Amino acid sequence: MCDPIHNGVPSRELGTCGWSKPWSDDAGGACVEVKRLADGRVAVRQSTDPDGPALVFTPREVTSFLTGVKAGAADFLL
Repeated sequence: MCDPIHNGVPSRELGTCGWSKPWSDDAGGACVEVKRLADGRVAVRQSTDPDGPALVFTPREVTSFLTGVKAGAADFLL
């Protein structure tokens, strides 16, 4: 059986409630929105395209990403 929640799933299929904007650009337009799904995975979407695709990450992937960011692994992007 195929999991209906996958990377690229249209965000509208994940519902409109529960999205938050923990990160935003200084101009106030391009925000990253995140939503914790019932099974613990985390969906990420672009706020300017709320019906667009969502990336879906496991809790382990999110933890690894955030740990790396906090440790400076993404500083080269700045």
